[in-house]
Amino acid sequence: MTAYEAFEKIYKKKPQHTAFTPYRVCPIGAHSDHQLGKITGFAINKGIHIAYGPKENGVIEIQSLQFDKRAQWHVEATPKTKENDWADHLRGATIALHKRYPLRRGLCAVLDGELPIGGLSSSAAVIITYLSALCKMNGIELTPQELILISKEAENKYVGVACGKLDQSCEVYCKKDHLLYLDTQDDSYELIPQSSDMKPYKFAIFFSGLERSLAGSAFNMRVDECRSAAYALKAYAGMEYGKFEETNLRDVPREVYEQHKDKLPENWRKRAEHWFTEFDRVQKGAEAWRNGDIEEYGRLSFESGYSSIYNWETGSPELIKLYEIMTETRGIYGGRFSGAGFKGCCLAIINPDYEEEIIETVTKEYLKAFPHLDGKYSVHICESADGVKL
Repeated sequence: MTAYEAFEKIYKKKPQHTAFTPYRVCPIGAHSDHQLGKITGFAINKGIHIAYGPKENGVIEIQSLQFDKRAQWHVEATPKTKENDWADHLRGATIALHKRYPLRRGLCAVLDGELPIGGLSSSAAVIITYLSALCKMNGIELTPQELILISKEAENKYVGVACGKLDQSCEVYCKKDHLLYLDTQDDSYELIPQSSDMKPYKFAIFFSGLERSLAGSAFNMRVDECRSAAYALKAYAGMEYGKFEETNLRDVPREVYEQHKDKLPENWRKRAEHWFTEFDRVQKGAEAWRNGDIEEYGRLSFESGYSSIYNWETGSPELIKLYEIMTETRGIYGGRFSGAGFKGCCLAIINPDYEEEIIETVTKEYLKAFPHLDGKYSVHICESADGVKL
C-alpha cells in the first residue's frame, strides 16, 4: 500500500498534496561533516513519500507505514522534550520551523519509506519531506540553506544526534548523474557532471537485515572523540581554543596533527586519522570523478570503508562481512558502510553489466555467514537522482 492509498483508506478522501524526498549515499566523506570536512554524495531514486492535507485547527496528525503508532500534537504546543518514538524527528522539526516562522495550520499525513531503515539518511529524508508539507500548509517558502539548517537542528537539539550537514545537503542539492562535492565548513559546493566517457554505474544497497538508531549508538561518542582530539592538538600546538562543543578537527592544520598525533590517546588518534585521511580521499575522489575515472573513485570508497572499520571502529560483524564480500566480488568498483556504520546497510558502486552476478554472489556469501538473516537481508539496485523539489 502506498502513502496515497493509505491516506484514502484512513481519511475517506484523496490527499490534497503529495511530496517525495530521496535518500542519499556517500561513497567518500563519511564521518567527516560533523567536524566541518568535505564530502561527496548522491541522491538516489528511492526515498520517502508523503500524502497529506490541511487541518485548520493547527493539529499535526501523522503516521508512517513503517510504524504502528500514529503521532499527534499541535503546532503551538509541540512537546518540548522527545517522546522516544519515530515522530521525534518531526516534533523537533516543528519546533525549529516555528522559531523562525508563524505556524497556524496543521496537517494530516501518511508517510512511506521505500527501503528498509538504516544507513540511507531516512531520518533526514523524513524531516525534509515533513517540512516541505508543513511549509506548504502555512505558505512558507524556505531557501535550500534554511531547509538544511532546520532539518539539522531538529536532529541535533531535539533528537540528540550530533550529525552534520551531509545527509540534508545531499537530499537538497544533488542532481542526477552529478557528484555533489561539498565543503561543510562554508557550504560551498560543486555539482560535477558525469563524464561522457565514464564507465556505466549503478548503486547496489545491501541491507544487512539489522536496523539501528543513531541516538542509541556510539555515534555521538565518536563525535566527542574527534572534538577531544582537536582540543588536545590545539593545546599541544599552543593554539587558541574556545568552547569544547565548538571545536572541530577542521580547525587543526594537518602539520599540527602529524607533529602531535602520537601524544593522543589511541582512540582519539584513530578518529583523527580517519578524519584527516578521509579529507584527502574526498579531494582525490572529486578529481577522479571529474576525470571520468569511476574505478579510482570506487577504490577510494573501498579505502574509506577500510578506515571506517579500523580507525573509526564502527561496523557490526554483519556489515564488516558485507564489506569484505564486496571487495572480493567482480564488477563492484567500490563501496563502504552507508550511514553511521553500526548496523543498516552497505553501499556498492557497481558495473551494471555484472548486476545479476553481483547480487547472486554477495547474497550467497552473506547468507552463508548469517543464515538466520535470510528473509531480513535484501538487495536494492538504485540510480542517481535529483534532490528534493522545493
